[in-house]
Amino acid sequence: MSNDTHYDVIIIGTGAGGGTLAYTLAPSGKRILILERGNYVPREKENWSSRAVNVEARYHTKELWKDKDGKALHPHINYYVGGNTKFYGAALFRLRERDFTEIRHHGGVSPAWPISYQDLEPYYARAERLYEVHGQRGEDPTEPPATNEYPFPAVSHEPRIQALSEHFANQGLRPFHVPLGIRLNETNPDSSRCIRCNTCDGFACLVHAKSDAQVMCIDPALQHPNVTLLTGAYVSRLDTSASGREITGVHVQRNGQAERYSADVVVVSCGAINSAALLLRSANDKHPHGLGNCSGVVGRHYMGHINSVLMAVSKCPNPTVFQKTLAVNDFYFGSNDFEFPMGHISFVGKLDAVALSAGAPPLTPGFTLDLMAKHSLDFWLTSEDLPDPENRVTLDREGRFRITEQEKGGRTGDDVFSCSSNDFAGAGVEPFRDCLVKRRSPTYHRAKATSSRQIVDDLVACRSCALVKSDLLIRVDDAHNSNFSRIGHIEFPSGKPFVKEPYSACERACRSRSHNLCDFVRPYDLE
Repeated sequence: MSNDTHYDVIIIGTGAGGGTLAYTLAPSGKRILILERGNYVPREKENWSSRAVNVEARYHTKELWKDKDGKALHPHINYYVGGNTKFYGAALFRLRERDFTEIRHHGGVSPAWPISYQDLEPYYARAERLYEVHGQRGEDPTEPPATNEYPFPAVSHEPRIQALSEHFANQGLRPFHVPLGIRLNETNPDSSRCIRCNTCDGFACLVHAKSDAQVMCIDPALQHPNVTLLTGAYVSRLDTSASGREITGVHVQRNGQAERYSADVVVVSCGAINSAALLLRSANDKHPHGLGNCSGVVGRHYMGHINSVLMAVSKCPNPTVFQKTLAVNDFYFGSNDFEFPMGHISFVGKLDAVALSAGAPPLTPGFTLDLMAKHSLDFWLTSEDLPDPENRVTLDREGRFRITEQEKGGRTGDDVFSCSSNDFAGAGVEPFRDCLVKRRSPTYHRAKATSSRQIVDDLVACRSCALVKSDLLIRVDDAHNSNFSRIGHIEFPSGKPFVKEPYSACERACRSRSHNLCDFVRPYDLE
C-alpha cells in the first residue's frame, strides 16, 4: 500500500460519532482520512422550505431497503456531511443514571450496561461544551449529577409555552427547559448566529446556527492540514489480514471508480444500521458471518425510540415561533398509576399547514389546516424500545438491507398519554381520548403506503366543532422517523357534536367514536 493511500486513522462517517472523533483527533498531528458517502447539504432556500422538507422529502436518501417480508421500505435517513445531525431538533439530553442499570419495562427487561453513568459523565461535560448546549441544571426531576453547569443559559420560553409551563407546574408537574445545541445569544441578538426561527427541527440550518456535527466538528477539524475529507465516498467492504485479526483495506466507491485505502486504525461510525451492514458485507473465510460476528450478534438487538407526535389544538392561538423549549419527565420512570417507565414529553418544531397537508386528503381545505396549525401545541413523546435478538439488520442476496423489527417496549406511549391527560386538561387543553391508531416503523415507512379512505367533511367539521367550540388533543403516532401516521378513534368529551347539520359526518363520528379522520405525514429526525 503506497503512502498516498495509507493513513494513521480512517473514520467512516461524519455524524455525531465520527464527526466528534475527527474533531478530537485533529490536533494530534496524526494523518486522518474521513470518508463520507454523501456530500454537503446544499445551501439553498429549500433548506427552510416546509414543502421541500416535509412534503417533497427533498433531503431524504432515495435508496430502498426491505422489511422482513421483502417489501420495499424507504428509510428516512440523510446521507450528508454531518449525518443525521444536520436535520435533528438540537435537543441534547444525557442518559439518566438508572438508564445504565437493569430496568423492568411493561414489555420486558432492559439489561444493565457494562459501564456506568459515572464512566461517561466527564465525556458528557466535554460534549456539552463542544456542542454549545443551553440548559438549566436542577429543573429536571430525573437529571443525573453533573460536574459542571451547562455552558450556556437555557433558551427562554415564548409566551404561550411559558404559560403552559406555569400551568403544568400548577398541576404538580415539574416542567423544565430542554437542553438545546443552538448557537443563540439572547443577551445580544444582533451578534447571535441563531435567529430563533421555526425551521430548526427536521430542517438543515441555512445560517449554520445549529450545533450539528458538520458545523461544530468536521469543519473545524479540516482546518488542520493532517485531516482529509472525501465526500461521495461509499465504503463497500473491509479487508482483513490472513489471520483475520487486522483490517488491511477499506474499499471505496467514489465518482464511479473503485479506490482502496488502509490505516493503522479504522473507525466504523456510519450509524447503527449502516455500521452493522458494513461489517456483514465484509464477510470472508475467517469471518464467514461478518466481521466481529462470531457471536452472531452483529445487526441484532436493533432498537429505535418509540416516538409519537401529540397535536393539541386549543381555543387559544399559539403564535410561538421556536417551540422546542419545554419538557416534562415526571413519567420517565413511571408514576403512581403505572409502575413501569413511560418516557419523555417535549415538543417538536412548530407544525404548519404545509406539514399537515402532506398526509391530509387531497381536497382538504387549506384554511382548515392553517387554522389547526395556528392553534396547535405540538408535543413529542419518547419511550424506549427493548433489545430483542429478532429485531435485526441483515442483507439480502443483492446486498440490500432487510430490517426485521417488532415493538418490545410495551404500552409506554399510550400510558404516558393516558397519565398526562389530566395534566393537559388542567393546563387549559381538554384531551380527546383513544385518538391513536398505533403504527410501527421507527426508522422508515413503506415505499408505497396506502392510507384509508377519508371523509373531508370530518376535517371541516373538526374545524367547526373542535377548534372553535372545544379544545382538541390529537395524538399522531410517528414512531421515530416514520412519516405515515393515522389519527383515529376521535371522541368528543361530551359524546355529542357541538353543531348539527350540515356536519352529519362529524355527528356520525361522535356517535361511533371509531372513525378514522385523516392520515398526517410528518418526517422527523433525531430529537
